[in-house]
Amino acid sequence: MAAALENELDNEDYYSLLNVRREATQEELKASYRRLCMLYHPDKHRDPELKLQAEQLFNLVHQAYEVLSDPQSRAIYDIFGKRGLEVEGWEVVERKRTPAEIREEYERLQRERDERRLQQRTNPKGTISVAVDATDLFDRYEEDYEDTPAGGFPHIEINRMHISQSIEAPLTAKDTAVLAGSLSTHNGNGGGNINLSLRRVTSARGWGEIEFGAGDTRGPLFGLKVFRNITPRCFVTAQCGLQFSSRGVRPSASTMWARHLDQNTMGYLQWRWGTQSAMTTSIVRDTKTSHCTLAMQLGVPHSYLMMSYQYKFQDEDQTKIKGSLKTGFFGTVVEYGAERKISQHSVLSATVSIGVPQGVSLKLRLNRASQTYLFPIHLTDQLLPSAVFYATVGPLVMYLAVQKLIIIPYVRSQKEQDLEKQRENSASDVARKKQEAESAVLLMQESVKRIIDGEESKMGLIILNAWYGKFVTDNSRKNERAKVIDVTVPLQCLVKDSKLFLAESSKAGLPGFYDPCVGEEKSLKLLYQFRGAMHQVLSGDTEDLRIPKQSHRIEPDT
Repeated sequence: MAAALENELDNEDYYSLLNVRREATQEELKASYRRLCMLYHPDKHRDPELKLQAEQLFNLVHQAYEVLSDPQSRAIYDIFGKRGLEVEGWEVVERKRTPAEIREEYERLQRERDERRLQQRTNPKGTISVAVDATDLFDRYEEDYEDTPAGGFPHIEINRMHISQSIEAPLTAKDTAVLAGSLSTHNGNGGGNINLSLRRVTSARGWGEIEFGAGDTRGPLFGLKVFRNITPRCFVTAQCGLQFSSRGVRPSASTMWARHLDQNTMGYLQWRWGTQSAMTTSIVRDTKTSHCTLAMQLGVPHSYLMMSYQYKFQDEDQTKIKGSLKTGFFGTVVEYGAERKISQHSVLSATVSIGVPQGVSLKLRLNRASQTYLFPIHLTDQLLPSAVFYATVGPLVMYLAVQKLIIIPYVRSQKEQDLEKQRENSASDVARKKQEAESAVLLMQESVKRIIDGEESKMGLIILNAWYGKFVTDNSRKNERAKVIDVTVPLQCLVKDSKLFLAESSKAGLPGFYDPCVGEEKSLKLLYQFRGAMHQVLSGDTEDLRIPKQSHRIEPDT
């Protein structure tokens, strides 16, 4: 919102000022320019003050026409805005180029800026996982209470933690270095490792990577990895590595072949050789409403057949409800949960997992930009209805409480602060625009009288009342004050041959208009008379408007 506001205040909307479409032809521009020149020409006003005001508005209209009538200037304005025309010591492009060449030059400059940003970007990614063992809440035995006064408190502990972080450092347009590290602990035992990878894009169809690693639980690691697009629908990855330890050298290798079976279905065939050799084949189908996986693995020591189906439901508030069924030689697992976007960069999700022999678990996940926070909570090893109930209801109740008591008030407060800051920053600009609008209305008075006389003589279009700004119609917002300005005169001045057309752009740039509520949603409300009948219409700020229309007619008793 702040960026849009800055753009709105820094650049005059020449299209809105001339009341023309962005695709307007030279004839349309010329017709609108001539009409505004007749209205604001300084020689038509004898009063010194009105003459000065008319001269300022006349120059502004002339400047807008000069820019939009010249193809080169118009192309620069469409891309860069008014700032692109203010060349002080630097040239955006050569002025003799065609509009197409100007756009190509802009795209080239944009690519160069993107490359410079790429050199500075580290793209940090991180994951923090904290596993909680809460089985004592549901799996306590009676003898546990015999020696503990009043039953005691359930024993809840953190039995596993994992922290990983990685950063990327682009070396050239094709080479990238990735530094990653991780720390893990499980039941009091832990370790860590660090890895450095160098990746090079060899062509548009593939890349290669060299990896070096070391850790306290494992020895030095050396690995190679390659990726290659065989066809537009098929790709292959292959990797090999050498793990050095006190027990000797442990080689490993793997390769995966993948193919698009159709628009939403992928097939995978993977072979892995090493300490846990296996061959796996899987088919994955992912659509907007479902995700289905069928996989089979034959290996040492693990072999399994797994089938998973997940149904996805998403509402207008970006809330997704998911459910899945997984079964195989390892058992059966039923999972269901919800995911919701709580801010521009944050997604919160909760998943309940019920399985045999895994038991009942609750998995909480928060994605914040490129950081991921995981909290798997193991509730019970058995299938207990009480554990399922609390795992389902608990996160929902907690989320609703936090949403109502913390998130909603915080977001509302932030919006109010941003809006107040915008108003303060734009106060001087709004005051200037308001003065220009009032001057324009004074200059329109005589023209409006002539237009009204002409329209009344043929029972044409008469603007009785017109307001522009923020209207409060919701009963829940009665404490808010409407912020509107009277634009009856400016709109009547735009009537020609009993017709009024407003282009598809913000009305704040029209002659005689200004923005009475910066940063807020605005509308235009008109009450007009045509052929002796009353009409009324409410139009959005950026919507085009054509009147009169039969659908705007209101009954006399309304």
